Amino acid sequence: MGRLVLFRAWFLAALVAAASANFLSDVEITWGDGRGKILESGNLLQLTLDRASGSGFQSKQEYLFGRFDMKMKLVPGNSAGTVTTYYLSSLGPTHDEIDFEFLGNVSGEPYVLHTNVYSQGKGDKEQQFYLWFDPRLAFHTYSILWNPQQIVFYVDGTPIRVFRNSESLGVPYPKSQAMRLYASLWDGDDWATRGGLVKTDWSQAPFVASYQGYAADACVSSAGRPSCSPSRGNWWDQGLDSGALQKLKWVRDNYMIYDYCRDTKRFPQGFPPECSSPRN
Repeated sequence: MGRLVLFRAWFLAALVAAASANFLSDVEITWGDGRGKILESGNLLQLTLDRASGSGFQSKQEYLFGRFDMKMKLVPGNSAGTVTTYYLSSLGPTHDEIDFEFLGNVSGEPYVLHTNVYSQGKGDKEQQFYLWFDPRLAFHTYSILWNPQQIVFYVDGTPIRVFRNSESLGVPYPKSQAMRLYASLWDGDDWATRGGLVKTDWSQAPFVASYQGYAADACVSSAGRPSCSPSRGNWWDQGLDSGALQKLKWVRDNYMIYDYCRDTKRFPQGFPPECSSPRN
């Protein structure tokens, strides 16, 4: 019996990511030619963008379902044209993806938080928000909850968006492709700020975004065989209680600035079927 208990503990530890990760052991900087740096014994990661290049990193593990938290402090000052990201994604033309993208702006104007969900290579599910604080001044926590029923985007523990599993309506849902966590800082001045009207001011470079507090409570894909079950953490069947639904409504009423499910010009023949789901 003792051996069985020890084996079970080892097996769960192998499949469930540590709740508190370290950048040195859990991510790798994948591009930027030295513009990404891991500091403070792995507790801080900084990405830099200059005229020559941006930078980015990815998790060493792949995951299938879980809860992912990241503290971020965005590019200060005039960040127009810059895009700072934190997202989950698989690979290939039919990839799945869950996006946080922060679109820079001129000094004194708010960042736009752009969110999107891709299922089997199809995206176009954008919702955008302003934030109720200045994300350049301090670290704030941005979280993704991804389980078989729904995807929830959180800011400092407040839900801002829910994307529900609407397979019953014929809408693909991310559920079978393992995804890595990615982050990047890059130049998107052809679209990022006011649709590309405001360009990057390179006299303000280098631009720096900071990451810390990465935590993944998630199922890890092992040897190409993702495996999850209801025992893998309390996120597996987590939904939103009445208090969380009130917070979600507060964000949508006061800070949402774009919702594809309300864009009649884009969908003159009717909204996508998942828009009929409450709060999608």
